[in-house]
Amino acid sequence: MRPRTLWAVDAMADAMRAERQGPLPQSVSGISIDSRSIASGDAFFAIADRRDGHDFVPAALAAGGGLAVVAADRRAQFGNEAPLLVVPDVLSGLRDLAAAARARTQAKVIGVTGSVGKTGTKEALRLALSKDGETHASVASYNNHWGVPLSLARCPQSARYAVLEMGMNHAGEIAPLSRLARPHVALITTIAPVHLEFLGSLGNIADAKAEIFLGLEAGGSAVINRDIAQFAQLKRRAREAGVGRVVSFGRHAAADARLLKVSLHPHCSAVEAQIFGTELAYKIGAPGGHVVSSSLAVLATAVLVGADLALAALALAELKPISGRGAPIEIDLVAGSALVIDESYNANPVSVAAALALLGQMAPGPQGRRIAVLGDMLELGAKGPALHRALVKPIDAAAVDLVFCCGPLMQKLWQALPAARRGGYAEDSAALEGQVLSAIRAGDVVMVKGSLGSRMGPIVKALQRAYPRQDTLERALDEQPLEGASAQG
Repeated sequence: MRPRTLWAVDAMADAMRAERQGPLPQSVSGISIDSRSIASGDAFFAIADRRDGHDFVPAALAAGGGLAVVAADRRAQFGNEAPLLVVPDVLSGLRDLAAAARARTQAKVIGVTGSVGKTGTKEALRLALSKDGETHASVASYNNHWGVPLSLARCPQSARYAVLEMGMNHAGEIAPLSRLARPHVALITTIAPVHLEFLGSLGNIADAKAEIFLGLEAGGSAVINRDIAQFAQLKRRAREAGVGRVVSFGRHAAADARLLKVSLHPHCSAVEAQIFGTELAYKIGAPGGHVVSSSLAVLATAVLVGADLALAALALAELKPISGRGAPIEIDLVAGSALVIDESYNANPVSVAAALALLGQMAPGPQGRRIAVLGDMLELGAKGPALHRALVKPIDAAAVDLVFCCGPLMQKLWQALPAARRGGYAEDSAALEGQVLSAIRAGDVVMVKGSLGSRMGPIVKALQRAYPRQDTLERALDEQPLEGASAQG
């Protein structure tokens, strides 16, 4: 089957005002910034982020890339026969292509931001809207100055809906992303003490998130959490930006998408809600009260973009936790199994409290315990130590049996814990790893969480390596080549 055309190369070149070089294909089927995962026929954009993409152009072309987009001052390092589109600056070229994608699409565009829950809400929207029509959404957490343009440039012309995640850690970062995406709906999940080090207060964080309203299309809608203290501030910012319709979601009696009743279970939730006056009951396939809140925003947004509400609600039964954001992983020990809840992608006070609440919903097996493995929550500024100590309360509410901590900030929590709850402490995650592995026993439920910089993900990987599921191990043995057979890398 021939891959679908994403961009005609002539249209790409015109949008970016690029110079053509070498034997170019007529079209490309995708856009990549990673030579390791590029697909045949993709266009490779040599953007510079942590590393300079120009260093990987030869590898991208050798792997089947149809062409590379490079900067004019770097073209000399590639042969004259290399298929290139040459621009003054690659990131600016990507933004130009994104603007062209936005101009050509007929899709209803949704922008999602918030201190917590952006990616989960984006994935729930992807699932819910896809039941109604072709839906394009950001990959992973591609929500920054290059992630949003990349996601937009990847939007197929045939898409009916497009969901774009937008993030920031400083004021002024979301406004240009929103103006580029020009969403029809701008959704703010919540406001929480994230990036306090740079923004100083929750009010400043709310103002920075409210920048998403500045790019909203004429006649567009804002969707805001009604249960947070910053609701009035966000609504005011929306009105100041010229937003005509402000929609709210939450438990509040005045919410347009209102939670009426919920039954939380270890692996799912049953919800009764009223969405713009329509009462409905639905199941969510992923657990947690924070997911329930997001589901209200998802269903309100579905109505606003013209999707079928019933189909969207039914789709949420298929929702699954995302890797690093609540994904359950079973591991096999000698005497039985244990459950690991992988929350290692990132952390802040609100998301850690939500993860602890989810841990509290889990029922350990016989002789099992609830165990929290926590790394530092970063970018909290002067309030960091107090916010870490304050985790004692949600730990107590969740009836957590043992807590393992790593990092200088989590030491504040460690010192505040009663002795009976202290599982172990180390200065960093690498030093904590051995303590966690030696403590796990059958029946335990283990939740691992921390900011990206705390590197908690390797602890999850170490648990999987040390205690692999038997079916996984058997499958790996079955897939090994016979002795003497050769494998090509």
